[in-house]
Amino acid sequence: MTETYSLNALTLEELTSRDGVKWSQPAPGVIPAWIADMDFPVATAVREALARRAQGDLGYPAWLDRPGSGPLAEAFAERMESRYGWRADPDLVRSFTDINQALQVILHVATRPGDQVAVHVPAYPPFLGTLNEMDRPALPIQMEPDGDSWGFDSGALAERLAEGRCRALLLVNPHNPTGRAFTRRELTELAELAERHDLLVISDEIHADLVHGSGDHIPFATLLPERTVTLTSATKAFNLGGIRCSVAHLGAPILRAALAAQPAHLYGSPHVFGVEATVAAWRHGDDWLAEALAVLDRNRQLIAGRLPGGIGYRVPDATYLAWLDLSGLGLQEEPAVFLEREAKVMLSPGPLFGAGGEGFARLNFATSGPVLSEILDRIAQAVKGAP
Repeated sequence: MTETYSLNALTLEELTSRDGVKWSQPAPGVIPAWIADMDFPVATAVREALARRAQGDLGYPAWLDRPGSGPLAEAFAERMESRYGWRADPDLVRSFTDINQALQVILHVATRPGDQVAVHVPAYPPFLGTLNEMDRPALPIQMEPDGDSWGFDSGALAERLAEGRCRALLLVNPHNPTGRAFTRRELTELAELAERHDLLVISDEIHADLVHGSGDHIPFATLLPERTVTLTSATKAFNLGGIRCSVAHLGAPILRAALAAQPAHLYGSPHVFGVEATVAAWRHGDDWLAEALAVLDRNRQLIAGRLPGGIGYRVPDATYLAWLDLSGLGLQEEPAVFLEREAKVMLSPGPLFGAGGEGFARLNFATSGPVLSEILDRIAQAVKGAP
């Protein structure tokens, strides 16, 4: 029996009482559309799984200290095969608290300070922060407008890689913040460059379940299995940001050896509630996900039809993030600052995303149609009155 959740019926009144960072940080009266949390309630299957665990055994789980075994690795492998046709090996799965921790661990054991890491920019700000803090200089792959979507110049990347200082490719697919789901041609070009230049590929695929319409997600590990580390989590697609549970599929033998040489408990282990929530989402949450995707698909089109003139927008292939070009408004200040003050709408400022972010802002549209309409009305009114 298919369960419905009325995800499109959320109101501002019920959302403003929430105490998470998304809704508690903005000033009163400001609608948050910044951090990548959905406003949707969590799937019933996840809530029930957590309740069962809370009422049951909270002792050490049977899978403790057994990497690659247990329900998390098995559920990951099942989902990769059923949704994407990738037969991931559960024995190669390791768990982490979140994608950021996994990335830092991988860079720590597989690269050295000073090694370059290629990454598409603009980029997810915590990834840029990690590269800076760990002294892994970013080799930028600039995302550029390409018709009604976004692309990049693989020839220019090849020239930069020929300099020989790059050791890894950090691939975010689908891409945050542009929402681009890379095509097989683009991914094949990247795979050929990674093979030619001996790169470890760290593929963040956390938005894979959020591809819209007839688009496809292609796991990078299906193209270059023995060079690829796949990072993912249920947190984005199922609105579980506070659960703190992610997985890494270690296709690269050199990385498996490097991690095996580390102290057993140095990087911690997954929380039993994080595992319960993740497994429940991946195995029993697809009715909820289908309804969420229907709302998100309508919302990405709603933005295209309601944005005022002067704001550029390419409808994203995936994610629930709209990358808005506000440079045409001629504002004398950071656009996100202007909109928070004048429209009472909080977006993520484009400069946080690095090169290519100037004049842009990221809008999170994972909310109900009525709330998104209010956001867009406020933006239109503020732009209309802009000097």
